[in-house]
Amino acid sequence: MKEHNERSQLEEHLICLKLPFFTDHYQEFASQAARKNWTYVDYLDNLVSGEAALRRDRSVGRRIRKARFPLIKTLDQFNWSWPKKINRLQVQNLFRLAFLKDKSNIIFLGGVGLGKTHLASALGYAACLKNYTVLFATAIDLINTLSAAQRQNRLKEELKKYTRPALLIIDELGFLPIDKKGADLLFQVISLRYEQGALVVTSNKAFKDWPEIFNNDATLTSAILDRLLHHAEIVLIEGKSYRMKEQIDP
Repeated sequence: MKEHNERSQLEEHLICLKLPFFTDHYQEFASQAARKNWTYVDYLDNLVSGEAALRRDRSVGRRIRKARFPLIKTLDQFNWSWPKKINRLQVQNLFRLAFLKDKSNIIFLGGVGLGKTHLASALGYAACLKNYTVLFATAIDLINTLSAAQRQNRLKEELKKYTRPALLIIDELGFLPIDKKGADLLFQVISLRYEQGALVVTSNKAFKDWPEIFNNDATLTSAILDRLLHHAEIVLIEGKSYRMKEQIDP
């Protein structure tokens, strides 16, 4: 009875201290310690290692959820044989994540269905695994969110959502035209992140066609490109859409 009460009290303390791995495994590890002649330090080390691993896993899970990826993608899942042209070594080198430390940018350029979003998402997922904060958003969703915040006089607060993460992924820039107001909002995000945080951008348009994205405003387009390209690596992908594969090659 005394042993049961002591055990219950210990578990209450462990729960109070928010040590779930300790709570679930201290008895099991105590039995192992007795069988394997662990020292007190060995016993404690095994419990602490398990608790630390559990916290790391939960922390990674939280970062992945907050990143809002449309789907979880990895580099291993990428079909290298489909694009007609892609620099595989260049892309693989990006996954060293040095650009995050340098607070520089990655821009994936290519037609639709060539894996730009896949690679951008995979970079973001890899960053989450390495303890970086990440946010994924399409260009249009980003602009719509900021436009709504501006109407409600919450723009400054909402901008922090896009400037705070170590990595911001802006997907599908150029798939839909952006009006002057939207372009100004996007410029604010890019300008605030300039040399302060890394960006990954995907676009289906060559840089010479970017004025079409921004309502043919050459001045604003130039300002956006100036900040994006100053510290940037460009990945060009060429080929036909993978989503049209069955129609192209039945």
